[in-house]
Amino acid sequence: MDQEMHQGKDTKFIPMAAITSGDGREVAPDVYYYTDQMVNIIFIGDPNSDRFVLVDAGLPGAAPEIRNVVTHRFGRDAVPEAIILTHGHFDHVGGIVELVEQWKVPVYAHELELPYLTGKKSYPKPDPTVEGGMLATISPMYPIEPTQLGDNVHALPPDHSVPGLTGWKWIHTPGHAPGHVSLFRESDRMLIAGDAFTTVRQDSLQKVLIQKEEVHGPPRYLTTDWQASWDSVRKLQELQPETAVTGHGVAMTGEKLENGLKELAAEFDKLAIPDYGKYVDDKQKYE
Repeated sequence: MDQEMHQGKDTKFIPMAAITSGDGREVAPDVYYYTDQMVNIIFIGDPNSDRFVLVDAGLPGAAPEIRNVVTHRFGRDAVPEAIILTHGHFDHVGGIVELVEQWKVPVYAHELELPYLTGKKSYPKPDPTVEGGMLATISPMYPIEPTQLGDNVHALPPDHSVPGLTGWKWIHTPGHAPGHVSLFRESDRMLIAGDAFTTVRQDSLQKVLIQKEEVHGPPRYLTTDWQASWDSVRKLQELQPETAVTGHGVAMTGEKLENGLKELAAEFDKLAIPDYGKYVDDKQKYE
């Protein structure tokens, strides 16, 4: 018997938004992202057809906005072939239950994220002590309890193909979350990076609100494995993406992306790893 779906029991509205909230941008003819408060939701598919895939599901309460974007971009009755989750943190699954209930579509995530998406395991508590800004300080308010999607969520295929997306592959990029994945299309070097890295300093409230553009590491207050995170950034930098859409911040292209990602991969210990925090091992030599 299928278990009843529900969001994490500590799910709640998070009262903050960037200046780009409510804006959408097309970065390729078939790749569009929309900013929900301070997190990006990606729609991959030809807008002249009703065939598309949704990547991530925003903050709590995002489902009506997501449906509205779908209506305007793909048509009133359009339904995605699948929903792909880069990971299961609260700001990437906020609308997932409502959307699955309405659309009856499968959800895919890395197998290591499944415990957080099937009600079995909560994420580690955010770290308000970590070096950073106001968003780190208030991070204890962020939900961490698991979403329950039951049999509606599945492990991504072991061959690294992405359901519903020909020409794309998924890449395991852990660190920010155990089963974090990024998506990459070789033909135009398009990268959907999730929170493996960001294009805004996500722990700084001021920079988040004004969306100051810079290649930066993952959000510090929810990242629990910094060595794995560095390894993931190196892996993505080696792909030499031409365009990157990240979970937080604006899409970045060309030389600015190339140089920023190259610098981050080389100096991650100085640019991304905080000087202190409960998930930072000051006895470990990160390399």
